[in-house]
Amino acid sequence: MSSNKDLISGLVIRTQSGFFTVDSDQGRLVCTLRGRLKRGARRGDLAAIGDRVQVTRLDEQRGVIERVEPRQRMLARLAPLPRGEYLQVIIANLNQAVFVFACADPAPRFRMLDRFLVIAEKQGVPAAIVANKVDLVGGEQARELFQRYEAIGYPVIYSSAVQRQGLEQFEALLGKKISALTGPSGAGKSSLLNAIQPGLGLSIRRVSAATGKGQHTTVAAEMFGLPAGGYVADTPGLKALALWDVEPAEVDGYFPEIRSLVSECAFNDCTHTHEPGCAVRAEVERGTIHLERYDSYIRLRAGEE
Repeated sequence: MSSNKDLISGLVIRTQSGFFTVDSDQGRLVCTLRGRLKRGARRGDLAAIGDRVQVTRLDEQRGVIERVEPRQRMLARLAPLPRGEYLQVIIANLNQAVFVFACADPAPRFRMLDRFLVIAEKQGVPAAIVANKVDLVGGEQARELFQRYEAIGYPVIYSSAVQRQGLEQFEALLGKKISALTGPSGAGKSSLLNAIQPGLGLSIRRVSAATGKGQHTTVAAEMFGLPAGGYVADTPGLKALALWDVEPAEVDGYFPEIRSLVSECAFNDCTHTHEPGCAVRAEVERGTIHLERYDSYIRLRAGEE
């Protein structure tokens, strides 16, 4: 094994079938994991896109991963195994999750967006929202649709690739960060990415299409460099990400507008569904908590998808 001074620091930007493409200041290397890292029972992915690693170079194109640095945060899901569960890491060390939803064509599915936001809150990942295709409805209506999220503190960018609106803000949002990008089909992610870097949307769409095929072990996960620095990865797997370890009593903690009111309820175990003296329901009735957000809370608490 090489000494520490011989190791190269890098970032995993692609994984497929036990091979890891690592981006470093000495170029890109296709690496395997050192055998000792694979010893013992495996209960999760040993390396994933976004992981920071230490590598020994074998030649101009190949290397061996000697060490995977501790993860600061991640988007992950549990997959069932015959004896327990396996932690599948979608992306590690991300700075933010960016959710792209169209204002129309297709109509925004706010319950899906609310679920994505709960996942991000649960896993400690800062979230931002891109309200795309503003040209189809106009700025005023777009803000009427998405203002509920601005009101509770989530950054919202209003964009249109057709009118080149919001592209500077979108590029600045992604710049110098590792971002997980997701949203429903047809929301316009590829168009936005192509607008800030020609060909980027097509490349990401190719990887995303492959992600939905075959077994996990044969599927590639990849993130792409941005002109302003940073990386972006489409994460279609997030659409199937279950709230696997969220207890009903926890759900209110992942809605910022509800979380801030919990201590004001008359009962410590208030479910915010029927109890007298509920501060949350009082704010719903006043209109300060959006009714559709409250409905999302009720459904997620009940275990509905």
